[in-house]
Amino acid sequence: MHTWKFFRTGGLDQVSLESGADLLSLDQLDQKLWVALSCPVRGLELDEKTLAMIDTDGDGRIRVPELIAAIKWAATRLKEPGDLLQGGGALPLQAINAGTPEGSIALASAKQILTNLGKKGADAISADDASDTAKIFSASPLNGDGVIPPEATEDPAAQALIKDIIACLGGATDRTGSVGVTSDKVEMFFAELSAYAAWIEQSSAKDIAVLGDATDAAVASLKTVRAKVEDFFARGRLAAFDARAIAALNRQESEYLAIAAKDLKITAEEVAGFPLARIEAGRTLPLLEGVNPAWAAALATLHQAAVTPVYGAAKTTLTSAEWAALNAKFAAYETWLGGKAGTAVEKLGLARIKEILAGRGREALAALVAQDKALEPEFKAITDVDKLTHLYRDLRALLHNFVNFADFYSRDRWAVFQAGTLYLDSRSTELCVRVDAPHPLAAMSKIYLAYCQCTRPGGAAMTIAACFTQGASDYLFVGRHGIFYDRHGRDWDAVVTSLVDNPISLGQAFWSPYKKFVRLIDEMVAKRAAAADTAANDRLAKVADKTVDAAANAVAASAVQAAQPAPPPKKLDVGVVAALGVAVGAIGGALATVSAKLAEMHWWQVPLVLVALMLAISLPAVVIAWLKLRQRTLGPILDANGWAINGRVQINIPFGSALTDLAKKPAGSKLSLDDPYEDKAAAARKRQFLLLAVLLALIGSATWIRYDRVQKGHYFWEPAPVVETKAAAPAK
Repeated sequence: MHTWKFFRTGGLDQVSLESGADLLSLDQLDQKLWVALSCPVRGLELDEKTLAMIDTDGDGRIRVPELIAAIKWAATRLKEPGDLLQGGGALPLQAINAGTPEGSIALASAKQILTNLGKKGADAISADDASDTAKIFSASPLNGDGVIPPEATEDPAAQALIKDIIACLGGATDRTGSVGVTSDKVEMFFAELSAYAAWIEQSSAKDIAVLGDATDAAVASLKTVRAKVEDFFARGRLAAFDARAIAALNRQESEYLAIAAKDLKITAEEVAGFPLARIEAGRTLPLLEGVNPAWAAALATLHQAAVTPVYGAAKTTLTSAEWAALNAKFAAYETWLGGKAGTAVEKLGLARIKEILAGRGREALAALVAQDKALEPEFKAITDVDKLTHLYRDLRALLHNFVNFADFYSRDRWAVFQAGTLYLDSRSTELCVRVDAPHPLAAMSKIYLAYCQCTRPGGAAMTIAACFTQGASDYLFVGRHGIFYDRHGRDWDAVVTSLVDNPISLGQAFWSPYKKFVRLIDEMVAKRAAAADTAANDRLAKVADKTVDAAANAVAASAVQAAQPAPPPKKLDVGVVAALGVAVGAIGGALATVSAKLAEMHWWQVPLVLVALMLAISLPAVVIAWLKLRQRTLGPILDANGWAINGRVQINIPFGSALTDLAKKPAGSKLSLDDPYEDKAAAARKRQFLLLAVLLALIGSATWIRYDRVQKGHYFWEPAPVVETKAAAPAK
């Protein structure tokens, strides 16, 4: 069994990855000890190509078995698997293990890549080098991918054949970006050629083309009008059956009136649904005159292509029997035409098709395919080198953000899920995670979150969840703007779209009751002021309404009042007086009790009482905030973003203070307090108030000390005087 090492960071015990033995033994490590069990392929600060190589099932998520398989795959090609823990650079050629078949092929392929890139003699290969397939494969058109482009051969006939295949069946793109053909395309192409040639020979053998090359045009003209001609003769038979149906078989006059009111077009699409000609019992079908204008051109084509070669040009009408005979004459050709094969290659023409079938192009293409197939192992190794260089560069970062979260808790590295830094409200936070949208699960993190929409010119918008772990939330609100810098140094305009309220710091919790009290007073004053303003407006309106009436009734009211005796003066309600007396007495008694208690204390005990009072008010909020700050964890935020977090990724108070920086003046800077826009009067009043408070405090202290001296007979800093007692006289 492998001996593991663990380390504790942020209250989380994490496995340490220090050697190749640790990597090769990860399949033995209990998955309950992994910090994460899966992560998404997209949205991380890692090359998505690398993550896609590890995601072998292509489901967009990397899981533990896939990560272990990637480690073992790379270990068979490296001398020391522990090199994967270095990361971030080019893969040294000497690190590849030539002692294994996989490593030997990878080493030879890496050297070939460097040679093709003009870097022969280089001692290391980077992921960018191995990914530059356009340059790697451009040296040879045959690169083992199974695609044969025209430039793969110098034979003009073979090049022309490849282009014909692409024109008929489409091509495939090879590793260099060129378009070529595959062996499947070649086989399909020649199968189409053979089918088309056989179909053409069938026509010649049965002699079904009664008009020769003109047969196809005749059949096409028949198909165009067949449905309408059949409709015409069916209507004629119905008219012969019952003459009363003729009016209904021809369209009503109202229908002609509807289209006559419009601007008719030459093609007359409005009457395309009408019969070909006027319906009468036993009437023949006219072909040139008296026909529906929408079908005149099609009937003229029928007369020229089919009727004239069979019946002569003088034939301008057709009976039902003549129409049936005309169709029967071309039925065999039409049946043969319905079984047409090889339509994909028909555009080449019969002559070119016969030329290709008679030539040796098929054998030439088969030879090229075989040559390309022989190169497949060599060029497949290039793909393996590409994967190996990507794993060498990026696997370390993935392991330290999957097996453990060493990068997240490190101050010199960033985690792969940290998208950048948000500057907002005189502070910056490094814990910003890209998200699709706000998620209810994130609130379980107990972290104060600000979801921000980030935009920049020429780039797509993105949403981040910014975690504030220091300071206060007084000036964080929806709609506030900030600047977000991503990991590449690009700046984005950020605007707060929603907030998840949680305690940020103990200082904020301590002052929160007083801030809430001040806000409550502000709200109450604002409500009272608004209510008073509304009442004043109402009273003003009523006074304005009564002004006219008061002037009219002034004289009458004066006379009535003069006639009536003056009302007696109102007496003061004894109950009200008693209630007021009780209230004043209670308040006075309470003040007296407090004053008496304070009087019994030393002067230096009074500030302690005030401190105790403040603690009594603030302590519950501080305790609640402390409990929540101890529970802060990153897991729910990542879980809401597609991760499967296994361990509690805690963010305690010291670590949270490191993730969010407050605005601080640089060391050695100087501050000038000479503010030209300072409110001088307000500053003077403030100084006077402070001076008066200090003076009152001194007077109060002196009074208190004197009072204490009178009560006890000495000052508190003097020893108490010794009281001499006389012995009692002995009894006689």
